[in-house]
Amino acid sequence: MSAILLPLMRGRRVDWTGFEGHVTRTLRAGLTPAVNMDTGYINLLDDDTRLEVLRRARRLAGGREFVAGAFVRDGLGARWDCDGYRRVIDEILDHGGTPVIFQSYGLTSGPLSRVIDHYRQIARHCPRFIAFELGTMFAAFGRIYSLDAYGQLLAIPQCIGAKHSSLNRELEWQRLTLRDAVRPDFRVFSGNDLAIDMVMYGSDYLLGLSTFAPDLFALRDGYWRDGRVEFYELNDVLQYLGFFAFRDPVPAYKHSAAQFLKIRGQICSNATYPGSPRRPASDVAILREIAGRLEAWRSRT
Repeated sequence: MSAILLPLMRGRRVDWTGFEGHVTRTLRAGLTPAVNMDTGYINLLDDDTRLEVLRRARRLAGGREFVAGAFVRDGLGARWDCDGYRRVIDEILDHGGTPVIFQSYGLTSGPLSRVIDHYRQIARHCPRFIAFELGTMFAAFGRIYSLDAYGQLLAIPQCIGAKHSSLNRELEWQRLTLRDAVRPDFRVFSGNDLAIDMVMYGSDYLLGLSTFAPDLFALRDGYWRDGRVEFYELNDVLQYLGFFAFRDPVPAYKHSAAQFLKIRGQICSNATYPGSPRRPASDVAILREIAGRLEAWRSRT
């Protein structure tokens, strides 16, 4: 699965042509689009834009799978808003998507026993969903659960997988070991953009980095499937891009993605959403050099 950047024009206007092209290229590459995620500025979007993203994703997917972030905006100290989550989950289901339960202050606050009960309440309402652990380097309301709590997530049949975004290999390895022992059909979706080779250890992925080049991630995945040595070489270049784009402040990777997609001629502006951190213009030269390396791989196929 690949997170979809929501491209913007100057003045906060959404570049819908760029968005549709990006979703289409992701589907064409054989990856599952993930809309309204962190990469799509879900914690900053107004309701009208969020729903328009769902409408366009449904039309472009044409019956193929897509997933979407289910997010309820709240503040520090907020209470659990079950009705709010039910509402946004229903919107995603009505558009044919699978909900990814985006964390919020109300969802993650308090003892972990209470947090897991929140997911059980979601399961009584939603037949199929993906959980999400989000490190605080991405968002202040994020929380990484204990391994015991993660095991309790695996015990919820409606929870088909969980995205893990701690940027920590060891924590993800622990989850894979537990998954293999307890529920092999459960999917651990790596969100570790600093270790995109986690596919070698049994993770699936739902990455922000793959939004930079879904075609090349799909090419890399094919190399891994076929046991070809080119996997390691292409993975190295993509990881080089990840190390550069996901440096501090980590949320500025979305601006890096816009810069990169503009370099590739796939969107018309590298604007980022107001309130989201930006990268310096000097990054463009480095991203252009990395893009050149990756385009050389495209010419080899």
